[in-house]
Amino acid sequence: MKKLLKVAITGGIGSGKSTFADFLSAKGYPVIKADILAKKLYVTNEQLKRKIIAEFGNEVYPNGIFDRVALYQKAFINDEKIKLLNEIVHPVVIDEIKKIISRYEEEEIVFVEAALIFEAKMENLFDYVVVITAEEYVRILRTAEREKIPDEEIKQRMKYQISDEAKKEKADFTFYNNGTIAELEQKANLLLQLILTQRKN
Repeated sequence: MKKLLKVAITGGIGSGKSTFADFLSAKGYPVIKADILAKKLYVTNEQLKRKIIAEFGNEVYPNGIFDRVALYQKAFINDEKIKLLNEIVHPVVIDEIKKIISRYEEEEIVFVEAALIFEAKMENLFDYVVVITAEEYVRILRTAEREKIPDEEIKQRMKYQISDEAKKEKADFTFYNNGTIAELEQKANLLLQLILTQRKN
């Protein structure tokens, strides 16, 4: 039996990495979305909840319900707060990703979509790391349209992610997403061809 290939898909906010991952999912490949997983863990993992409340206050869980916006407002204010949040959340999410990956041992490839692959120092979990990138103004426009937040807030979030240039240097594959959805789908197909061809050789 061939070894399960583990492939990370990463990129900055507004890069289109989620759409790229959706194309792969539509082809029948398992895709683990770290952001969705983290949202779930904020709600279901009691130890994580306690640590978040201890560091960022009860306002993050008004009436016991997780408020992501409140957490962002308290965390995205300086490097120290972001580092603290990441130190609390990343280990929990990584452990859960490892558990889920272990369920796919019979599959050919499993993809993990996560914004903070390099920031969380989890690149060594994967056989390949794929970076999806786009011009900054394109990323800002997409995020503003999707999340209905001001450009300045988007730029603030971007500040706390490793630059695309640094990510590209560490990646095995880089795909540019300045064009259409159809072009991005072609690039997802190309990635599959490249990975599967390398596997045969």
